[in-house]
Amino acid sequence: MAINAVFFDAAGTLIKPKRRVGESYALLAEKYGLNVPSSELTERFRSCFDAAPPLAFPGANLSHLGDLEREWWRNLVLRVFEQWGRFDRFDDYFSELFEYFAGAAAWTLYPEVPATLAALKDRGLILDVISNFDSRLRRILAGLGIADCFNEVFVSSAVGHAKPDPRIFQAALQKHGLDAAHAAHIGDSETNDLRGASRVGLKAILVNRSRQPASPLFYCVGSLNEIFPLLFD
Repeated sequence: MAINAVFFDAAGTLIKPKRRVGESYALLAEKYGLNVPSSELTERFRSCFDAAPPLAFPGANLSHLGDLEREWWRNLVLRVFEQWGRFDRFDDYFSELFEYFAGAAAWTLYPEVPATLAALKDRGLILDVISNFDSRLRRILAGLGIADCFNEVFVSSAVGHAKPDPRIFQAALQKHGLDAAHAAHIGDSETNDLRGASRVGLKAILVNRSRQPASPLFYCVGSLNEIFPLLFD
C-alpha cells in the first residue's frame, strides 16, 4: 500500500548529542566541584536510563508537565551520581545541565537529515516525530532548523505513553486519520521503535548506523538516505 506518512524517532535517528552524554555530565560536574571520569558517567547514565520508569505521565494535568519532566530527569541524574557520594551543589548543577540539553547547541543533526526530510516533504508526505523525550524536544528541533518539516511532534511525556507502547503510535495515526498500513516509522531501537510500531501495523525501519547484526524480521538501513526504496517500492 502507498505510504502517506513517515514517523521518525528523534535521538539516535534525526539528532545526536554533540558530545557523549558522559562527557557533558563530567565537564559540568567539574565546574560544581565534582571530578568524575566521563567514561564512567557514560556507562552509569546508560544503566540508569534503561532502569528508569517510562518518561510518560498518563492522566497528568498538562499545565504541570514541565515540572513532572524536570523531576523525572532530576531523579535520573541523582541516580547517575549516587555512587560518588555527596554532591553539595547538585541542584545548581542539575539546573544548568537540564537547560544545556534543552538547547540546540548541545545537539547536532545527522548529515543526511535535511535532504531526506526535504525530499519526503516534496512528495507531499505527512512527517511526524514520535519520541520518548519531553517538551524540550520542540525547542531543540526548532534550533536545529528542522521543526517546520514536521506536522506534529509527539513526545511520550505529553502523550502519556512511551514507546514501545502502541498508544503513542496510535495517537499519531488518529491525529491524521490514517490507517497504519499507509504509514512507516523509522528509528534506531529494535525494541522501542520497531517492535512497538510493528504491533500497530506500521511499516517499521531500523536505522542501524553502526551496521551491527540486527533482527532479520525488520527492514534495516545504515542511513536515512537509504529509506526511499523501502518506502516507495
